[in-house]
Amino acid sequence: MYHQPVLKNRRTLLERAEKFVSDIYFTDCNLRGRLYGDSRPLESVTSFLSPKRITFREASQQNFAPYRVGDTFGPTWWTCWFKLTLNIPESWRGREVHLLWESDGEAMVWRDGQPVQGLTKEGEKTSYILSACLKDEEPHSVSLYVEMACNGLFGAGQGSMIAAPDPNRKFSVQRAELVIFNRDVRELLTDFEMLIDIVKELGEGKQRGYQALFTVNEMVNLCEPSDPSTFPRIHSLAHNFFSQRNGDSQHIVHAMGHCHIDSAWLWPYEETIRKCGRSWVTVIRLMETNPDFVFTCSQAQQFQWVKSWYPGLFSQIQHFVKKGQFIPVGGTWVEMDGNLPSGESMVRQFLEGQRFFNQEFGIHCKEFWLPDTFGYSAQLPQIMQGFGITNFLTQKLSWNLVNTFPHNTFFWEGLDGSKVLTHFPPGNSYEMKGKIQDLVKTVENNKDKGRANHSAVLFGFGDGGGGPTQLMLDRLSRVRDTDGLPKVQTSSPNKLFSQLRSDSALLCTWSGELFLELHNGTYTTEAKIKRGNRQCETLLHDVEVASCLALCRDPTFKYPVEKLQKLWRLLLLNQFHDVIPGSCIEMVVEDALRYYEDIRSDCTALLRDACGALASKGKGAGVFNSLSWERHEVIQTQDGAGEPDLALVRVPSVGLAPVTNTEPVSPVSVTVQANGAVTMENGILQTVVNKDGTLASLYLINANREAISDSCHGNQFVMFDDVPLYWDAWDVMDYHLQTRKPVLEVVQPVHVTSSGGLRGSLSFSLRISDKSTITQTIVMDAMCPYIKFSTEVKWAESHKFLKVEFPVRVHSPNATYEIQFGHLQRPTHRNTSWDWARFEVWGHKWADLSEHNFGVALLNDCKYGYSVHKNTMTLSLLRAPKAPDSNADMGTHHFTYAIMPHTGSFQGASVIQSAYNLNFPLRLIRCIPNSAPWSAFSVSAEAVILETVKQAEDRKEAFIVRLYESHGSSVTATFRTTLPVREAWHCDLMERQDSTQPAPMTSGGITLNFSPFQIMSLLLIL
Repeated sequence: MYHQPVLKNRRTLLERAEKFVSDIYFTDCNLRGRLYGDSRPLESVTSFLSPKRITFREASQQNFAPYRVGDTFGPTWWTCWFKLTLNIPESWRGREVHLLWESDGEAMVWRDGQPVQGLTKEGEKTSYILSACLKDEEPHSVSLYVEMACNGLFGAGQGSMIAAPDPNRKFSVQRAELVIFNRDVRELLTDFEMLIDIVKELGEGKQRGYQALFTVNEMVNLCEPSDPSTFPRIHSLAHNFFSQRNGDSQHIVHAMGHCHIDSAWLWPYEETIRKCGRSWVTVIRLMETNPDFVFTCSQAQQFQWVKSWYPGLFSQIQHFVKKGQFIPVGGTWVEMDGNLPSGESMVRQFLEGQRFFNQEFGIHCKEFWLPDTFGYSAQLPQIMQGFGITNFLTQKLSWNLVNTFPHNTFFWEGLDGSKVLTHFPPGNSYEMKGKIQDLVKTVENNKDKGRANHSAVLFGFGDGGGGPTQLMLDRLSRVRDTDGLPKVQTSSPNKLFSQLRSDSALLCTWSGELFLELHNGTYTTEAKIKRGNRQCETLLHDVEVASCLALCRDPTFKYPVEKLQKLWRLLLLNQFHDVIPGSCIEMVVEDALRYYEDIRSDCTALLRDACGALASKGKGAGVFNSLSWERHEVIQTQDGAGEPDLALVRVPSVGLAPVTNTEPVSPVSVTVQANGAVTMENGILQTVVNKDGTLASLYLINANREAISDSCHGNQFVMFDDVPLYWDAWDVMDYHLQTRKPVLEVVQPVHVTSSGGLRGSLSFSLRISDKSTITQTIVMDAMCPYIKFSTEVKWAESHKFLKVEFPVRVHSPNATYEIQFGHLQRPTHRNTSWDWARFEVWGHKWADLSEHNFGVALLNDCKYGYSVHKNTMTLSLLRAPKAPDSNADMGTHHFTYAIMPHTGSFQGASVIQSAYNLNFPLRLIRCIPNSAPWSAFSVSAEAVILETVKQAEDRKEAFIVRLYESHGSSVTATFRTTLPVREAWHCDLMERQDSTQPAPMTSGGITLNFSPFQIMSLLLIL
């Protein structure tokens, strides 16, 4: 009797199995070669090429010309529509029939005027199911349209994925035919693939891996690819293996379908709309045949796009949301950058997102979902909690370049002490494929073993869309409870976090920001986007304040609700995590700058209308102050002949006053010295400016303190080589610091442009290179505690980084940086790897370096990148990456920064208020001459800032005022208003009134108790 030999060579058995399912080797006799049966060419294929993205209705009315498979078309970003006529042979009765479509672009199948299926070779979707089992009564003659975008899942980078797009790329269809799809072969291929991967992933050290190896080898022995009658027995062998169960202690994986779609990145916004359509309609098809399939989907903006462009698809999504399969997550308008948007912008991200999801689906998101942004502000936990969000999911810190983040499941404690349960999927991806590798990595990488026994696996093609496939679902279904692997259950964010919370006694807490040790060039790249964001945040703030005040002073004034929502949504869209960071292609930059211009233009008109109503449209000159403290500043006005003039004005908090020029306590003096240097003094500061524009001295007069370090100069421009390892627009590497070169060539030395009185100013020009120059005006105003540097840079560099340095006479181990609704400290030394990794950090309007009783603050009007090492304060100004935008930052830039030495703490010296003043200019208005100054709101404590005044959502007779504690102190403040307020209540950030927390009003105002960095919202009912 013959006995099969016992084979001991692991490699040969494994490779034998791999070759048996290979799509490259031995396809004439292996199983993979039997995936498709008979095929037929299409009856006819015609096409129409459009430079624009048009509707189906418009496309279907065009003239289509014959198309031959293999012919090329384009160029990049165009759209080729195909009209297909198919005749399915009668002989295919009872078989599964597919349209097989392979092309190098992204495609959508339309049938009967509706989108039905996305097709993308990169996303492993190359067939559309015409019939799962062809019946006589089904139509055998079918007409379809295929809309094909001339771009791939990741755009059309020239030479590499993140390179600038090739504008002239040509595309083609490689296969377009009818085929019989052998489902039984597909099922067996999945069995083989999973067993082979178990062998590879469990390795030689695990018995279970060898059991998989001998099982799959026996399956090859028994399988005759040309004889389907052998398939059931082989499938049974695999099933028996997969059915061997785990013990109760095994790790549990919560599998959720996902399709991360960047709202813009290597493709423009408009293409994202189609990516959503292609991806989500495919998800709906999967849900129709897989009732357990659950899909998580973020970004209200993308739902809004689909509702507008694909209303039929949106209705299907609403149906599956009700069934609990299609789950909107995140609660924000877009997946925004986690560092750069202001505090109020972050609030509006959640407000717009949560309201949209509630209005369209009747749901309220309990989890914040931000898997792919470049760091996470320490104020996010408090903002989340203000919207009823208690859970947070991301994975981006797995990208850290220097230090490994120590947790996957933990409590994250924010700046004010708020905590949210946080989960980083241990597989370190939001686009897994349901493979064995994903499951094994999830268990092995879990840094909280013994503390957390549940983890998320998010599966589906992502970034450029695509989403889950049937194959991914089939893979996961086989190993729901297979010995040697984690248990797999179809789940949802709510189930995952409920399990984690129920067993959270041993979880650790991480306090403070989640700083990504990578991509810190994004604080500076695409400077015009950063400037547009800051300016539009400021304008929207002022429009809302002025409109609320106008509503109370002019009964005919209408608060511009719809217009403001539209403008806010545009701003929030541009805060997407590849737009505001500048890590996008030039087409996206152009769109973003156009949106900012729209916001500026519309806000300027709205502000003019509101100020006109506010000030009774008088003929005199007046000033509007949108901030919650009195301001005494020099402003530029016009004299009777319309010539520019200056005035020193005093304006009350959140109010207005006529322009009545007051005399400064100490006028500005400007003195030119014999060596060409210039001294300016205003009674607060005295500075000596060298001929090259650097500061030889900056002296705080009352304190008798020099701010500039010995034998050093302030306002020193410096250049660095800036060549990262790969991610060009994203990264600035630590080694760039070794290439420092001061900008020394003077084109025009310092000269006086304003000789004193209310303002002294000096101008000079420097040459950076033969292609780039700096022109700067240094401004000292009467009564002003800081010196401004109004700067124009003509920039045409390549892989260079421009910064400005201020070496100061301060010794401190930490510097302080403004963040959303507060500030935090970071080290000025590089003791540990965690300190070193923060060589380039982000902040908002100011950074401060202080020792006891003295410090220096650096303010700015549109910059976000800083570095403070030892005693040198550096502001990052401009970069010049070449990918994915080959023209990033080329052109002329305008920005202002300021230096402010001070006594005491930065809190006591009003650094925070000064930075606001620099960013929120006093607005010139027309008012009745000699009218009394008027203030709508004031706050007694300097620590408390009134950040926002807006009309309440859905309540015309109510305002929302948002305040926050800015010093990091516990403080009691009195909030006063002269508006006709009947009652006041505390509310959350969703503007839901807290009926247990009235805010009692007395003749002296409303008393409010703040804890450090607390954000507080009040509902004022008129």
